[in-house]
Amino acid sequence: MSGRLIVCPTPIGNLEDVTLRVLAALREADIVACEDTRRTRVLLDRYGVKARLESYHEHNERQRASELVGLMRGGAVVALVSDAGMPLVSDPGFVLVQACVAAGLAVEVLPGPSAALAAVVASALPADRWRFEGFLSRKRAELEETFRAPETVVAFESPRRLAKSLAVLAELDPDRPVAVCRELTKVHEEVVRGTAADLASRYADAPPRGEVALVVGPAAPEPDLGPALNAVKRLIEAGAKPRAAASVVAELTGTSANALYRALN
Repeated sequence: MSGRLIVCPTPIGNLEDVTLRVLAALREADIVACEDTRRTRVLLDRYGVKARLESYHEHNERQRASELVGLMRGGAVVALVSDAGMPLVSDPGFVLVQACVAAGLAVEVLPGPSAALAAVVASALPADRWRFEGFLSRKRAELEETFRAPETVVAFESPRRLAKSLAVLAELDPDRPVAVCRELTKVHEEVVRGTAADLASRYADAPPRGEVALVVGPAAPEPDLGPALNAVKRLIEAGAKPRAAASVVAELTGTSANALYRALN
């Protein structure tokens, strides 16, 4: 059989979530490329899989991708795994897949566990349209832009930074529905649902433990600011300061002062 790459998702917590097709691919492969050989060996030993492991992580990705492509050109079958979940999704693998495609090698992707999918379903928030952000940005402006998305947002977040991110969201929209999904599929799995304000308060002094997936409900459509914005501009022309003008008009019309102020810039 000609050389090819098989992308194999691995369990995100519970080893019993591995699929039969993934196990078959791991047994068939000449080489299993993995982030941490020790962690992958635990999975393989659980199912009696004897395979040659090669490290493939963010620090050696380009060099290792070139070596693996050379082996596949020679007929080797390479299985790619990450420590947990689907490779390439906030994990190494993009460079290798891209190199295989450029070399004309076959790339087979197997279905399997995904923390993002599990989180969006467990959140009980709209799943007809959603976007995956990977790890949330540490820059406030980019974070605010993410939280203004018109669809459900799924992202990974550090337990230490969760409270800060929720505080930003609570400032923008305190009533936004949110779910904090912790340790999915593991013994201490927990899904906490509530408003942005409630969850920001809950985690302010008590950061969660373990791996966290944050799911944020869609932002409400921006209202038509036309008439209110025109009123703000007229006040400014009359000598009022922008922030004060936005606050006065917001109080009279029920429009968001922040939205009016942002629209001026």
